[in-house]
Amino acid sequence: MTTWHEYIQEDGTVPEWPYPIRYDKVNEITSDVLILGGGVAGCHAAISAAKNGAKTVVAERGMAKRSGAGGAGVDHWHGACTNPCSRVTPEEYTRAVFDSAHGYTSIPVRYISTREGWDTLLDCEKMGVRIRDVEDEFKGADFRDEETKLMFAYDYKNRHIIRVWGYNIKPCLYNEMKRLGVEVYNRIVITSLLTEGGKQGTKVVGATGVNTRTGEFYVFKSKATIIATGGVGRLWSFAPELTAAGSMGDLNSAGVGHAIGWNAGVEFVLMEQTGPGWMYGFGYAPYSMANTSNTYHGAPIVDANGKEVPWVDINGRQLKTVLERFLPSPGQKFQLGIGIGLYYYLKEYVLNDLVRDLPERILKGEFTLPLYADLTRLPEPERRVIFGMMVGNEGKTRIPIYDTYTKAGFDPDKDMLQAPVMLPEAYRISNFWSGMSPPYLRSSAGGGLLVDWDLRTSLEGLYAAGGASLFGGGCHGESHTTGRYTGRKAAAYARTAPEPVVGREQIKAEKARAYAPLQQSKDGIGWKEVNYAIARIMQDYCGQYKNELTLNLGLRLLRELRETELAVAYASNPHELGRLLECFSLITVGEMTMNASLARKASSVYLDFYRLDYPELDPPEWQKLLPIRLEDNKVKTRELPFDHHLKPPYAPTYEENYKRHCGL
Repeated sequence: MTTWHEYIQEDGTVPEWPYPIRYDKVNEITSDVLILGGGVAGCHAAISAAKNGAKTVVAERGMAKRSGAGGAGVDHWHGACTNPCSRVTPEEYTRAVFDSAHGYTSIPVRYISTREGWDTLLDCEKMGVRIRDVEDEFKGADFRDEETKLMFAYDYKNRHIIRVWGYNIKPCLYNEMKRLGVEVYNRIVITSLLTEGGKQGTKVVGATGVNTRTGEFYVFKSKATIIATGGVGRLWSFAPELTAAGSMGDLNSAGVGHAIGWNAGVEFVLMEQTGPGWMYGFGYAPYSMANTSNTYHGAPIVDANGKEVPWVDINGRQLKTVLERFLPSPGQKFQLGIGIGLYYYLKEYVLNDLVRDLPERILKGEFTLPLYADLTRLPEPERRVIFGMMVGNEGKTRIPIYDTYTKAGFDPDKDMLQAPVMLPEAYRISNFWSGMSPPYLRSSAGGGLLVDWDLRTSLEGLYAAGGASLFGGGCHGESHTTGRYTGRKAAAYARTAPEPVVGREQIKAEKARAYAPLQQSKDGIGWKEVNYAIARIMQDYCGQYKNELTLNLGLRLLRELRETELAVAYASNPHELGRLLECFSLITVGEMTMNASLARKASSVYLDFYRLDYPELDPPEWQKLLPIRLEDNKVKTRELPFDHHLKPPYAPTYEENYKRHCGL
């Protein structure tokens, strides 16, 4: 097969666009339930809606069979609290996450995810995903239950995190969607939500989109709509040519769901929270290097002289055996595990780890760089489950790490993995491959659409699902589970909803806006230049440290970028058009982030949020949520207590609210 580079070198010209271009064609699709985004959340929402009798349509940015952040596979599933081996209840798990987040998370999303997580995983098993050691490959291992043949990660005592052979999880979902008759429209970039009367803040009746291969315009009319579009990449850092630039997220995730929701008047919360931008090109390919985080939890780390770095529990007590690394410390009820969308963990739920003062010991010369992960020091089942089963099934590692390393001759029974050589303070965080992020490189973390116990947004007819779309969404398993739940709820709503009526003027205006870049001069700039500019503005004016002046300057620069360079940027084909439309979305999400940051006039350790003009950390009067929305194109902010979903009109307990709303 000839590569793109080889083709250009040999032929000397860029090939013609390989698809028929039909910019003038308008397609109208009507459904009971429309799902925007065909990742694992969107696919599971579609399956659930179809099973509940709804005519269901999915509009996906890529190709739904493998698209999305979880499309290439998964190796473990969090929050399966109702599995037969779990010692943690959904109530205990939800409270632990809520307390660890110090209230900055969603009670309904977290409880639903843990209450139905195991049932959702069983659905995946019926679709063909292997979740048990049916071949007895790990029989007798500490992490395996001999009766159910389930295998567990992180906390071997409480058993609420399940290891899975999830390399084929997305094709299984895709095949089930097709079997149920779900209509899937691939290569669609969504440009707007359609609202009743074309007005901001009214009932949602569909969406518009552009096909990034043919350029055709799509009008999707629906009784109920679900946003499951994923997260916001490319906002602070745009470096697609760098190694591992998109390795921890789908670069198609450009905040489109956030942007269309915001423009329609939907309420968002915690958009001011960001995290270190480890995952966008300036570190190493995830899990390619020595580390003890996530998949590699429990791995022995040695220095250049073979001296092993001690593992300790939450109290600093040195752990003498490998098994102890996977067990709660004395006094701990259970451990939560990495990868559930939390920035901060309470001590009573944190995992065991390497000694906390490793950077200081490196500076003193006690440990000599470079460090290595020596998997040969693990018991044989632990070694095989890390590099064979988990690295071999996780989508971010199965091909780039497991296949590549194995073909190159790496043997975990004999060889070690080197950690990157970094500044000593970088070794304070155990996922060494992430490198060390400067404070101006950030990533969106935790914020999203505010939903109720139905997972409905603030607008009638609009629901949300997914790890990154939702406020308090979590990770892979949570994405499936919220998708499954919201598909059921949207289908129930659609059964009694009237036929959608869309405004022709709104459609006409949106089509003109979407196709404007095709009319611009090709002497101007393209989408990449715009994306670089957006990232630079976010780095300079909305980094880890900010104040009112920098935030307002950033808002002004984003507005000017939209009105000047972006307004005259050109697209020469449907692909470039789609990328430019995503740039409009990125600017919108940047504005949302800056406006939310202006609203929070206090700093917070728990949010990794620092206002230089309001340096007091977590003052009691600012421990609250600050939902924001557009009303008549003006930003509106209100206040919510952390436990608002347990106050009237809601019931006072998780269980009561769930039973009232779950629809089962």
